[in-house]
Amino acid sequence: MNITEKATTFAMSRQEGFDGGHDWSHSERVLNTARHIQKRESAGDLEVIELAAILHDIADTKFHKGSETDGGDMSYDFLVKNGIPAEKAEHIRSIINSLSFKNSLENTYEKSIEFQIVQDADRLDAMGAVGIARAFNYGGLKNRARYDPEIKPQTYTSTEEYKKSTAPTLNHFYEKLFLQKDLMNTKTGRELAEERHEYMLSYVERFKDEWRGIR
Repeated sequence: MNITEKATTFAMSRQEGFDGGHDWSHSERVLNTARHIQKRESAGDLEVIELAAILHDIADTKFHKGSETDGGDMSYDFLVKNGIPAEKAEHIRSIINSLSFKNSLENTYEKSIEFQIVQDADRLDAMGAVGIARAFNYGGLKNRARYDPEIKPQTYTSTEEYKKSTAPTLNHFYEKLFLQKDLMNTKTGRELAEERHEYMLSYVERFKDEWRGIR
């Protein structure tokens, strides 16, 4: 097996038992989207992009009791043990540890083109039809209300504040998903995000109409 295949096997085993929005199928979609963006942009080290995409969610703190850096640290150890040079493995670790929306609320970091591509791919998977399904999947897992007109969306300014939220799932669209379009790094990412964003806007308006019984 080459390193990409080995990383895939490792990630699949690590993500077994994660919910339907954060299981291996999520990482596989991020991988495929990252490859598409890299090809369209003709930029970045494809191996770094692929390995970061494959390994980015192996220790998601929503399912793994540990620190925010465990995923990057585990990935680094795995990669070095499997022959990846330490400098490249460190680059992949830094991408993984800086990737998520909640970490971006506070952290400042150098955005390599590889980081930008993987982050766009990860953010795109939180948008559109799949993003809607993932949001309600996770909300159901956490036994959150689907919608409550009396609970207004918030603006989060810290990682800890975001992690503690128990808001209804529909609020998540305003608090995170609708923000993704303007956070894209690459031209391809922005193009792909536009259609997914419009789809989500239409869905939420339709949801609220049906909730009120007027459609």
